[in-house]
Amino acid sequence: MPKARGHGIEGVRELKDQVIGPSAWREVTQELVNQFAELSGDDQWIHVDVERAAAESPFGTTVAHGNLTLSLIDGMRRDLIEWSGFRLGVNYGWNKVRFPAPVIVGTRLRCYAQIVEVADIGGGWHQVVTRFTVESEGGEKPVCVADGVGRVLVEEA
Repeated sequence: MPKARGHGIEGVRELKDQVIGPSAWREVTQELVNQFAELSGDDQWIHVDVERAAAESPFGTTVAHGNLTLSLIDGMRRDLIEWSGFRLGVNYGWNKVRFPAPVIVGTRLRCYAQIVEVADIGGGWHQVVTRFTVESEGGEKPVCVADGVGRVLVEEA
């Protein structure tokens, strides 16, 4: 899928409400989950203990952390959208983050994006809210739906 491209804030507005994607697939491996557990300090058995998860988990195996899934959006987003005409852009946060289905270790994920809001907040800054929907290969429900809030500083004319 080719990237959606936009130049300046008008280019962003032109893409508003369009579903962009999907991104390339990204496999969630046990090694990736273990690395995230070490980095985050969240080493709950449902994520890192393969034998116990097989015996006790309702999923029959280990599952990825919700926050790992959320963090993968940044990389998948790069497959989807490319902006130009801004001095800089910053991550302002997340709204409405949900994990409707688990990410079973060993599955592949991909992402779609939809710009849902573009607002002038003054001083050359604009706030852009993008809804990201992450799905697992063969899954019935999304594994993550989150509204990313970014701010961009428009280049001076």
